[in-house]
Amino acid sequence: MKIYAVGGAVRDELLGLAVKDRDWVVVGATPGEMIRAGYRPVGRDFPVFLHPETHEEYALARTERKTAPGYGGFVFHAEANVTLEEDLVRRDLTINAIAQDAQGALIDPHNGRSDIAARVLRHVSPAFAEDPVRVLRVARFAARFSDFTVAPETMALMRQMVENGEVDALVSERVWQELAKGLLEATPSRMLRVLHECGALRRILPEVNALYGVPQRADYHPEVDTGIHVEMVVDMSARLQASLPVRFAALTHDLGKGVTPSEILPSHRGHEAHSVRLLEPLCARLRVPSECRDLALLTARYHGDIHRTAELRPETMVKIIEQADGIRRPDRFMQMLLACECDARGRTGHEEDEYPQAQRFMAVLAAVRGIDAGAIAKACTDPAQIPARVHAARVEAVQALNT
Repeated sequence: MKIYAVGGAVRDELLGLAVKDRDWVVVGATPGEMIRAGYRPVGRDFPVFLHPETHEEYALARTERKTAPGYGGFVFHAEANVTLEEDLVRRDLTINAIAQDAQGALIDPHNGRSDIAARVLRHVSPAFAEDPVRVLRVARFAARFSDFTVAPETMALMRQMVENGEVDALVSERVWQELAKGLLEATPSRMLRVLHECGALRRILPEVNALYGVPQRADYHPEVDTGIHVEMVVDMSARLQASLPVRFAALTHDLGKGVTPSEILPSHRGHEAHSVRLLEPLCARLRVPSECRDLALLTARYHGDIHRTAELRPETMVKIIEQADGIRRPDRFMQMLLACECDARGRTGHEEDEYPQAQRFMAVLAAVRGIDAGAIAKACTDPAQIPARVHAARVEAVQALNT
């Protein structure tokens, strides 16, 4: 039995990055031997074991054979006679196909170290094309390692996978999983750019893909292209260290601009309502978690109003807070304000702008939440009048902020 560190831990050490988790591959062992040594089996599709003390994952060296479309259509072979080289050749990228033995020696049959030095994401073998998840993973790695480029031959292979329909076999849960991870990387725009360039974005997020090439008014959006604007907004959400719900809202806030009639371009009147209409089926299709879905819908619906805070009457601001359930969910409302700030600052030349609209609305929210609705209800003789009187008191509180 021989044990090797593999994959991300080896790669990150070579990049000088902190290692969070270590994965190990075991050569020359059987499942029975692993169990007798105290390892606990956890793998369903192939033998993976947890170390009895560190609880790190140890997988038996394995090969795989494609038997059906999609990322799940594989038969795995994990026996004691599978070599380390046979295991490494099935991995996705050369930078992830480096192993390290117990003495610290590196085993690098696919020149992963050279690609790390050259900052290139390159597939290991033609077997890359058998797993459509790898298209998403390459895009995610591009978002994580912003100074890496995708090798031309790898991009060509990814385009071929899209054209062959392999990407269409992806299940929604896996798409969301990889999309969410990519949004949480340092430069999520690069994930979108890679997926757009290889054609996969058109298949998995056609609503976002439709934004590329759609013009906006240059006086508001010097970057003009709506797709580029969305890239800038998601990068701003990363710069502001926003949560995943905020980053997803940043990605989807302007979907309606992709269906604006050509005769009114570059204006996008009413795009907020169209964004909501497109966003609801997108979230259902990808099974987006409710926390992300709900914040994205609020941001799509209200971001235009939030940007125009200085023009809004107290009555309108109170209605927005009430309709957005900001009184009961103030934290979520403030997350929406952050998503709106990402939108405002995700524009060429506006990256360093202040966003006073957020401070203004937070003050309004505090004033509205300071109203004692219970006391108003207790003093009201006609229960039917309670909602109107509470609303009126909230408006008065907001008006008092301006005096």
